[in-house]
Amino acid sequence: MSRTRTERLVNLVICLLSTRRFLTAAQIAATVPGYEHNAGDSREHEAFQRKFERDKAELRDLGVPLETGTASAFDTEPGYRIARREYALPDIHLEPEETAAVGIAARLWQHAGLAAAASSGLLKLRAAGVDVDPQATLGVEPVVTVDPAFGPLQAAARERREVRFDYRVPEEDSAMTRRLQPWGVVCWRGRWYVVGHDRDRDAARCFRLSRIVGPVALVGLPGAYRPPADVNLISYVANWGGGPPDRTGRAVVLVRPGRAAGVRRFAEHLSSDPDGDRLALGYGDAEGLARWLVGYGADVTVLEPDEVRKAVVARLQDLAEAAGEPPAVPAARGVPSPAGARP
Repeated sequence: MSRTRTERLVNLVICLLSTRRFLTAAQIAATVPGYEHNAGDSREHEAFQRKFERDKAELRDLGVPLETGTASAFDTEPGYRIARREYALPDIHLEPEETAAVGIAARLWQHAGLAAAASSGLLKLRAAGVDVDPQATLGVEPVVTVDPAFGPLQAAARERREVRFDYRVPEEDSAMTRRLQPWGVVCWRGRWYVVGHDRDRDAARCFRLSRIVGPVALVGLPGAYRPPADVNLISYVANWGGGPPDRTGRAVVLVRPGRAAGVRRFAEHLSSDPDGDRLALGYGDAEGLARWLVGYGADVTVLEPDEVRKAVVARLQDLAEAAGEPPAVPAARGVPSPAGARP
């Protein structure tokens, strides 16, 4: 959003908050800076009306309770105002640990390229009387990395604008141009993905941001499409990326506390013991399950069955040989192997 439009929206909010009666569009044009125009000129007046309609829609999208009505039964033109009771924030009380967590989150999103959203959130909390210091984070430093395409794609999804970018997959030597109507950007198993409607294939598709080559170009006008109302981006990426298939096989793995969230999402059963959390996973292909689990390294140890343990060991030995390292020696029984398998 441009600085000029931001200032105009702020002025509009202040104006509508400062009055108890409904203000007509003509009264707003005469009061709020940024709406000045010659009402007698049809082209200028049409431009004002379009601008005002966009600004009203923007305020409603931001959650501003913009009311429409008339001051009396004799008024023929509707007016607008913002109800203070709906606009004001309720009392917010945060414990010291919660305040620190908010500060950490704000710093994390600044690292991730969402500094404006983080600053807006902190501003609202401070307006409600909550003192949040992003630097007072109990010595915790948030760590997050995003790909260069994150910012443009996140903005395009918010504005409902089509994008065009070059995308390279491991099986191809050169990148291919893709046209996408992005629905949203999400993080799944440590990687960022964009989900949307692929214009060339006329179907929903998911793209890993790290495979986008070069800049992301915005195509067309804002509001050009509407994402499905019931789409779950995380579920779509999980199914697209491939987790352990839901089959008749059953594997039991030991997961370190607080680790391997991606594995936990597919767990059919979970129990805890001193060594960590035991998860039961359904699977149909031992090799495929092993390839997936190896990506979590020493955070996941396969307990059973034997075919999955052997597949994990074989996969790790192949990786070690490809890297020019000697194969790892399995750990003794009862001690988790750093290679992610237990003999």
